[in-house]
Amino acid sequence: MENHLLHSLVLIGLLGMGAQWAASLIRMPAIVALSVAGIVAGPVFGWLNPSEQFGEMLTVFVRLGVAVILFEGGISLRLHELREAASGVRRLTTIGVVASWLTVTLCGFYIGGLSLPVALVLGAILVVTGPTVIIPLLRQARLKRRPASLLKWEGIVNDPVGALLAVMVFQYFSYQAQAQDESAVLLNLMLAVGGAAAIGGIAGWVTGSVFRRGHVAEYLKAPLLIVIVLAVYALGDMLEEEAGLLAVTVMGVVVGNMRLPSIDELRRFKESITVLLVSGVFILLTADLDPALLHEMNWRVVALVAAVLFVARPVAILLSTVGADMSWQERVLLGWIAPRGGVAAAGAGIFAHDFLGLGYQDAELLVPIVFSVVLSTVVLHGFSIGPLARYLGLAAEKRNGVLIAGASPWSTELGKALTAAKVPVLVVDGSWHRLRSARQAGLPFHYGEILSEWGEEALELNDIEAVLATSNNDALNAMICTRFAGEMGRNRVFQLPTGEQDRDDPKVFARQFRGIRVFDRAADFDELLRRHYRNWAIQRTRLTETYDFGRFKEDLPPGSIILLAVSRSGQVKFHIPDRSFAPEPGDTVLSYRPPDNSAALRRRSSDPERLPDAPANADAGGAKDSTGTDPT
Repeated sequence: MENHLLHSLVLIGLLGMGAQWAASLIRMPAIVALSVAGIVAGPVFGWLNPSEQFGEMLTVFVRLGVAVILFEGGISLRLHELREAASGVRRLTTIGVVASWLTVTLCGFYIGGLSLPVALVLGAILVVTGPTVIIPLLRQARLKRRPASLLKWEGIVNDPVGALLAVMVFQYFSYQAQAQDESAVLLNLMLAVGGAAAIGGIAGWVTGSVFRRGHVAEYLKAPLLIVIVLAVYALGDMLEEEAGLLAVTVMGVVVGNMRLPSIDELRRFKESITVLLVSGVFILLTADLDPALLHEMNWRVVALVAAVLFVARPVAILLSTVGADMSWQERVLLGWIAPRGGVAAAGAGIFAHDFLGLGYQDAELLVPIVFSVVLSTVVLHGFSIGPLARYLGLAAEKRNGVLIAGASPWSTELGKALTAAKVPVLVVDGSWHRLRSARQAGLPFHYGEILSEWGEEALELNDIEAVLATSNNDALNAMICTRFAGEMGRNRVFQLPTGEQDRDDPKVFARQFRGIRVFDRAADFDELLRRHYRNWAIQRTRLTETYDFGRFKEDLPPGSIILLAVSRSGQVKFHIPDRSFAPEPGDTVLSYRPPDNSAALRRRSSDPERLPDAPANADAGGAKDSTGTDPT
């Protein structure tokens, strides 16, 4: 028996992480791969039967997993960003939540034939549109910033909100089953919600205060935090069943907004644990689906799933965006795109069990209905978001932007030069001080830890094609390139050389753990910054038929560094040492030059078809081509 359980746990781990890995390789939502793996291992081949193998422990595993997942949702919520969000986001996360809850509830009651309590909890569960599903879809579709931001922040905020709403619905009917007096039911519900919120808030504040004062060693903070989360969940459940979910979410919000010095490290540890838990919970729930129950899903269930997709969501968006500053195209896109994720599926597993305990037999349909909605939305929305966005004119016209990871005076000058060449730029750094030059130059920037999951959710990468790591930390540059290699492609992640020791020395960095080194072998961070303070400048030169790349190189002052070329279509090609680099006529070449280039200017002045190069920061008309018109 023990060996059987051991084998089952190992199989769950292998299936979960194998599905995650396969999904990352083929760039599909992990939830689809996890669902397929669980169904194949459970109902199809019978390798897993969680209810029989784990018994009552199955519910315990799922609840503890959901508790940590909801804590993750809470710690990812930045209250100041929510306050600063556009009115559209606020409407989607307030009026939209209520409208979605009520419309799905009505569909479940009248179309699905569910009892009102089960329909209400179904509506609450399907409020969520998780960021783990929506963010990959947004990058695939390359939406413009505004519609992408609306969908992304709706998913981030509504993930824990939907679960909390389901908790409150369950608690209401749980109290109602125990008491006849309606006022007593409402009073008990308010006490349970208030008590759970107080437990989570106090626990979060105390934990954050202890961590901030250095009473806990750094290596103990992350594992201790997970244990505290589980303890808070158990304490909340002692107060009232499922109130622990509310408690851990509130604790996450408090901890996430205390600006702890070690919050980035805590988030990274939490991300690893959450990936394991989401994978395990999804495998358990899909493997535990009863084949007989699936066969009993009648036309009402099919009609309910269709109503959720084609009626409930569009109506909820219509009601929540009346009077909002949104175009009809954005409303249409929002009314269709609403993929559900892991929290919805895990919540269905918990509340189906709880409502069955209260005597609602139709609650056994919650899991297959929610999984049908999850799979339907992920597949249908995943394949349609791109074509629909392009048809509505909401897709980015082209993806040619550069993310510059690491702010400095030199990288700011590069950002200004790229912007002048009509290339979108985003400067990212975890230091507000280092971002000063980028902020003063008016460049788009992001303040935060780029390697965290929160940083991934907060970054707007829809028009970004390449990543250039330019920080003064060579190890960080390599980690950033490794992080984005899977998403952008290994050939689109670049970093500065590591200086004099950068000669493929295995003691420096293994080739597979770093980005492609660009510009020049001597162009490390210190050297570029040193030249910046010696008044070197980045200049743009448009090549023509009569002034090709060969003549351009002949005119370069000694020591100049060729940085990159921007093609006519706006695509960026970085100069890589020891590789072919041959810009064509019509391309714009960026080079880094010393301040005294009068000799080169005199030589170019002898060419009647060639005008002098313009510095990247020139304000009077920018660079000129051979006809004297602004470059396109």
